[in-house]
Amino acid sequence: MELLDSEILFEGHSLGLARKTYRREDGTVVLREVAEHPGSVAVLAHDEEFVYLVAQPREAVEEDRLLEIPAGTLDVAEETPLECAQRELAEEAELRAEEWRQLQAVYTSPGVLSERVWIFAATGLSPARGERDADEQIEIVRLPLAEIESALPEIRDATTVIGLLFLLRELAGT
Repeated sequence: MELLDSEILFEGHSLGLARKTYRREDGTVVLREVAEHPGSVAVLAHDEEFVYLVAQPREAVEEDRLLEIPAGTLDVAEETPLECAQRELAEEAELRAEEWRQLQAVYTSPGVLSERVWIFAATGLSPARGERDADEQIEIVRLPLAEIESALPEIRDATTVIGLLFLLRELAGT
């Protein structure tokens, strides 16, 4: 796909809106509005007993207590997705991890949003302190591994569902 033209319509703190013209492989030219996002990370932190989630207000979806794996935006210059994940785990779940591995990188809504989310597994956990944003209201939730499957129907964050499904597959040995 070839980008022919891009016009910035709006630029905010962590989201922009652009009108873009593309030429597809077959020669078709299309015009699209694209919400531009720098990308995000999500961290599936677990030990032998628990997976560590956070509950926090998410105004964009009008939820006072959305349950999700620790996550954050790639909004620090020159920071890699792994470095961002390490920072977010300390900030949100007050944990650090000895072992890290990337599980998947997914697009959250590729029809309109450029955001890509790198999902990491983090193990070998120990306490840590990170600096939360002044307006963050985060509750750390320890979900027993044995309760993941029964908790899934109540979880509405897509990256959390993906991460938990990866973990269930791993626990099942498949």
